[in-house]
Order: sequence, then C-alpha cells, then structure tokens
Amino acid sequence: VTLLYAFLHMRPILKYFDKMRCLRKRSAVSFLGLLVICLLFMNLYIEDGYVLEGDKQLIRETATHQLNPERYVHTFKDLSNFSGSINISYRYLAGTPLPRKRYLTIGLSSVKRKKGNYLLETIKSIFEQSSYEELKEIAVVVQLADFDSAWCEGIVQDISQKFAHHIIAGRLIVIHVPEEYYPVLDGLKRNYNDPEDRVKFRSKQNVDYAFLLNFCANLSDYYVMLEDDVRCSKNFLTAVKKVITSREGSYWVTLEFSKLGYIGKLYHSHDLPRLAHFLLMFYQEMPCDWLLIHFRGLLAQKEVIRFKPSLFQHMGYYSSYKGAENKLKDDDFEEESFDIPDNPPANLHTNMNVFENYEASKAYSSIDEYFWGKAPSTGDFYGIVFEKPIKISKIKVVTGTEDRQNDILHHGALEVGEKIIGSKKGRQCTTYLRLGEFKNGNFEITDVEHKVLFDINCMRILVTKSQKEWLIIRSISVWTSQTPNQ
Repeated sequence: VTLLYAFLHMRPILKYFDKMRCLRKRSAVSFLGLLVICLLFMNLYIEDGYVLEGDKQLIRETATHQLNPERYVHTFKDLSNFSGSINISYRYLAGTPLPRKRYLTIGLSSVKRKKGNYLLETIKSIFEQSSYEELKEIAVVVQLADFDSAWCEGIVQDISQKFAHHIIAGRLIVIHVPEEYYPVLDGLKRNYNDPEDRVKFRSKQNVDYAFLLNFCANLSDYYVMLEDDVRCSKNFLTAVKKVITSREGSYWVTLEFSKLGYIGKLYHSHDLPRLAHFLLMFYQEMPCDWLLIHFRGLLAQKEVIRFKPSLFQHMGYYSSYKGAENKLKDDDFEEESFDIPDNPPANLHTNMNVFENYEASKAYSSIDEYFWGKAPSTGDFYGIVFEKPIKISKIKVVTGTEDRQNDILHHGALEVGEKIIGSKKGRQCTTYLRLGEFKNGNFEITDVEHKVLFDINCMRILVTKSQKEWLIIRSISVWTSQTPNQ
C-alpha cells in the first residue's frame, strides 16, 4: 500500500530526483529521506479517494508481491513528471555520443565481483552473434557501476583493447556515474527480512539500472536489458525484429526473451524515462525484477509476454552479490535461434471441445502458451485459414507439454488446402493435400514449396483416431518462402 500511495501522491519528490545534484550534500539527502518518510506516514492516514473498503485486499496482494493495477493505471499514465530525464552527469570512459539513432540499444550494468568476471565475454557474445548488417542497427552501452576507480580503469582498458573497432565505429559506449549522484544507500529499510548488506546491494542495483535507462532513453527505438554474464543466440536482433513486427498494432509494455532475472527484457525507448523514475522512487523497497512487474502492471499489461526460444542465456557461475554460486539456466535457450517462424496472419478455429480459456489462437502464438482441448474424436480438426495465399517452406507442430506428456495427438495428420470459399468468418478450403502423419505427437516437414505446387490458403491438423486423452497443441510454427505473385 505504501508503495502505491507514495507513487501516486508524491509528485514533489520527483522534482527532487530530477535535481539529483542536490544529493552532493549529505544534509540534503538526509532532509529528502526525512521528507519521504513523513509523506509516507501522512498518506497512510489521509482519507482520500484511494482509501476504500478494498484496502484490506490490496494489503494481501502486496504481501505476495502482486498488485492489482486497475485502480492506478490512469493516474500513472497521467504523471507527466515521469517523461523527463533525470538531471545527472555521465562520464564517458570509452566511446563518444552516438552520431545517429539506432534500432536497438543493449544495456549492461556491471560491478566488481568477488569471484569471476564475465563482462568481456558478454560483450564479445553480443558482437560475435550479430551479422554486419545487424551491427549497424545496435548500440551497446556498458555502465561500470562500481565506485572503485582502479577497477573501472582496468576494465575500461581491457574493453578498449579488445573492442577498439566497435568503439571507433560508434556502437560501444562505456559510462560511469559518480558516487555523489547516488541517494543514501546505508541504513535503509530491511524489507522481507533481508540482511543489511543485501538491502544495500539490491537498492544500489535499482539506482544503477535507473541511471542506465535514463542515459539510453533517446539512443534508439527499442531497448533491451542484459546482465553482465550473458550469452546471446545467433542473430538475436533479427529474431527480436521479427517478434516486434508480429506484435505491430497490439499493446505491450515489456516483451521477454528470457525467463531469468533482468535478462532479455525489451522496452519501447519512450518508456525508459518513466521506468527510470519509477526505479529511483522505490529503489529501497524491493528487488528490481519485482519492481518491473509492478511497472508493467501499472501500464496495463497484465500478463507476461515471453517468447520462445529464449535469445539470451545466463552463463555466470558466481553472483555479483558476495560471489555466491548462481547456477540458474534458461532451458528454453537455443544458441541458433535465427530460424524463428513467420506465422503469417491467419484465422484460427477448431471443432474440438476447448478447455477453459486455452483457445485455438494460443497454439499459433510465439508466446509461451498453448491450446488445450478435451478428448478429441475421429474427424476433429484444428484449422488455420491464412489471410493471403502463401508459399510455405517449413512446418513444425508440437503437442503435449513436459508435465502432460500424454496429452499429445496420438493419431493425426497435417494437411494443406486451396480454393477457399465462404464468408470472412466461415472461410474454408475445398481441397486438401495430406503432407504426412504425426509421430510421437509431433510433426515436421521441410521443402514444402517443392512438394506443394499451389499457393496455400489453409492448413489443418486432423484427428484420424479417437483418443481418451486430452490434446495440447503446444506450438504451430510456419516458415514462408517468397511471396507468391498475386
């Protein structure tokens, strides 16, 4: 409750953060901290439009780190204070301001680790996994967020030696924010019973990220955050662009290309100033990944939008916090993920009995979701009618999931069709060609354009024998070749 009340009512505090130079003096910092605490307590007792009967439910939701953003989203969007940049000075340790705007900025924040250092390998992976054409569209910003100047100088020297041509080409920048711009990091609230040093670490990390986001706000159209111990998949930018294109016309705040930590989270660059302010406002409240969930919800994106395969993998063995072991791996990561399906626009339908909200569209989506139907019978089908006739090069269908391995299509076939008839809502093909049978619940075929002589209007999965098990269609992937002459 305190988190949302403070955010909605403390406009004057934002002016303090926009004038971060006042933090140079400890006395000003102490005054600011005292003012924040006073306002927090005042808001807890003021009876205004937000203090309603639903507060008890809100408290329960907050306790599990889940907030219902519907009451606050409009107010949040109207906070114009969050559109401006934070007034701090950055030191360029390597590189110069970008001469032109790019498509994607990749942000990394790094501190000295007690064990291991993976930053150079991460930068290397970004550049090695990108083609020459992709390199023209990206900018990499590395923020050295440690206050040890000797460490920073050593890292800058290593980066400058290994990646000199990328620095000269204007696609790699190394920056640093002096310590005097940081808010108080000692004596903070010990939420969640975290030890004091853990609170300081995660609070500083929130400020690090806020400063990095603020710097990158006008460098490109989109921004993706990586950690400093990450390996990238081949041609990840091409995959990201394809996903962004597929979401054109739909609303989103955050697209996720990894399920781990703050890795592979993509934003519109125009949202970065607001996100930077948000992290600064609540830097001591909770870890960054929890704050990001609240931010996404306040901007009315209720569900996680995560894509598979993952484009980024955690490779560090030791955490940046005390050098603790961190063996987390993303099992959806694929090194060669360039082969992302096209899945052209289509209408989806089925005559199967759909379970709850696992509707047909979820099998054709690149998001981590699926179609789930009750036990299908012979002749049941899942149909796809493409908006335009297409040439197909490859088709792949996967049924069942890891935890429901028997909910597969035990007996089925895949067919493609032509000669479409019917109205827009009831369109279907009159002629179908069978391309093959499902094996162990899966189907895959390549070189379709050499096996099918007509432009394809429809595709369907046909149940050829009744089964008692339910059916999960986990993913339907379609790759197109050249667009046919219309």
